[in-house]
Amino acid sequence: MADPQGKSNKLIWWAAGIIVVVVALLTGVRLVRALYGPAEGAAEETPTPSDVVVRVTSAESRVFLRRLGLQGTLEAETFANVSPRIPGTIEAIHVEEGDAVEAGRTVLFEIDRLKLEKAVQLRCLDQTVAACGVRQAEANLEKVRADFHKAELDLRRFERLFENKAVTADALEQQQSRHAQLKAALKLARANVDLTTEQHKQAQTALEIAEKDLADAVVAAPITGVVAMRFQEPGETGSPGVPVLRIEDVSTVRVSAFLPGEYYGQVQPGRTRVRLSVGGREAGDWPIYYRSPTINPRLRTFEIRARVDAPGPGVVPGAVARIEVLLEEREGPGVPSVAVQQRGGGDVVFVVRDSRAQEVPVTLGIEEDDWVEVVEGDVAAGESIVTMGQERVEDGLRVTITGEDR
Repeated sequence: MADPQGKSNKLIWWAAGIIVVVVALLTGVRLVRALYGPAEGAAEETPTPSDVVVRVTSAESRVFLRRLGLQGTLEAETFANVSPRIPGTIEAIHVEEGDAVEAGRTVLFEIDRLKLEKAVQLRCLDQTVAACGVRQAEANLEKVRADFHKAELDLRRFERLFENKAVTADALEQQQSRHAQLKAALKLARANVDLTTEQHKQAQTALEIAEKDLADAVVAAPITGVVAMRFQEPGETGSPGVPVLRIEDVSTVRVSAFLPGEYYGQVQPGRTRVRLSVGGREAGDWPIYYRSPTINPRLRTFEIRARVDAPGPGVVPGAVARIEVLLEEREGPGVPSVAVQQRGGGDVVFVVRDSRAQEVPVTLGIEEDDWVEVVEGDVAAGESIVTMGQERVEDGLRVTITGEDR
């Protein structure tokens, strides 16, 4: 005979199991609703069979920039390739790459200094000899002038004596000959003074040139900056026009880039700006101060330059910069790019008004950062723009908003 107590226990266990299953199902339903239900703060609407479920984003008033991205090179705004002023052997170089130099004070290198010092000494002796020659010529001129004056007096006296028949014709002729010889000697003495005077001037000029060469043998920094490159070493032959060192002023650099010719009219020096990034770091916005006067006819490009004052770390000559040329800047309403649909051959967005989607034709402008400018269209900042589910939306259709993207 069956045990009534055993049956009662089985029924209790079956009932308890059913209760556990029901509790688990209810807990699962709540968990699913918590994970996939409407976003916090969203309207808790129960969609009807005719509603379309959508997500929206508020239209915003934004600043839109039309920009052109490219690469440019950083260069020193002021630099100097320093070469010898005279040919000769480089005797010493007093600076290394990276050294700071000061204009007119820091000695960079020397060319044949000892040789040029000896040349100055030799030219000093030449100048002294030439000065002595001038004094000698002037003294000789004084002597000849005195002799000529005596010959003139003697000739006049003999002419009077000859008139009185006190001397013979031969004696008079001898005095005339002596007068003529001394007159010629006077001209020669004067010419010799002129010659030695010019020789003295020539020697003086040669001395000045030698002193200038000696001064040029020691080359000082023409600008303040740092030694960027060293092209030659002591013992090599230096020549004018062949650089020994390159000095760069790194306190101000410039960025140079080449743009396609089609943008020439859109770049206005003094107004158009560039945004720089060097090594992944922002380096600020800077005005373009130079635009090529013409477009290269072969490459169809033109150059722009912008000056960077007080450059930060890494903004040094030779670095490659990421450049954004800010061609145009406008402020106005904008919508997310994903909200734009092609309907009827034009661009439209759907604006939620009174729980219905309204199709709004728009004319679009600048697009950046996944937002697009609305140049024309009945869209105001703050209005809800459909950004998810718009493919199923039609004009005037009721919609249910499940969430709003910020």
